[in-house]
Amino acid sequence: MSGHSKWANIKHRKGKQDAMRGKIFTRIAKEITIAARESGGDPDANPRLRLAMLNARSVNMPNDNISRAIKKGTGEIAGATIEEYVYEGYAPGGVAVILEVATDNKNRTVAEIRSMFGKLGGNMGETNSVAWNFTRKGVIAIATNGKSEDSLMEVALESGADDIEYDEDSTRIICAMENYGAVNKYLSDNNFQLVESKLEYLPQNTVKISDLETAKKIMKFVDAFEEHDDVQNVFTNMEIDDAIAEQLD
Repeated sequence: MSGHSKWANIKHRKGKQDAMRGKIFTRIAKEITIAARESGGDPDANPRLRLAMLNARSVNMPNDNISRAIKKGTGEIAGATIEEYVYEGYAPGGVAVILEVATDNKNRTVAEIRSMFGKLGGNMGETNSVAWNFTRKGVIAIATNGKSEDSLMEVALESGADDIEYDEDSTRIICAMENYGAVNKYLSDNNFQLVESKLEYLPQNTVKISDLETAKKIMKFVDAFEEHDDVQNVFTNMEIDDAIAEQLD
């Protein structure tokens, strides 16, 4: 099993994610716009757009929102150009952090992010200051639907994936980047319910958090960045003890 603990180790945050629906729509709309700008507005000819639209529909994003985001990317609707950036650093407790950002104003965004790192007890680093400890992987979350961990591991291996993170509600299928498209297609063709599909930074080594106060500081740090309008994704190498995770709000 992978050491990444986002899915199984921090279940208490699922309710918070539901409350962030507006933010989730904004994040996915940016992804759709960027994908359409890069490779056109036809999902059949644009795998990145196809997956972004799949993620949009998995959270019941209205079709009008999806269409508008595509048209912004193809230039049919005027709008500021959104660019992607990656920033790195450390959260409290020595936890490594990678932020994926999509913004129409890099100077403003990087100034805000640098300020947030300092105010929240972290340190912003240079390029590859922590990225060396992470591996880029494809991660496809599917509805478990009562299936056993062993049966889903068999499915993952058959699809060309390498590993799973099992959860009774949603299970994450993890694969190499070069197999990402094929694994998505296999799961779709075999009628698995895809909850989310994206590329992630998964840590090679984790930092175990066994202190409640430190865990609270880290979660405050992560939550603040997840709520920032320009931050698309937050990846860390924290691993919170189950007993500590249960005590978090």
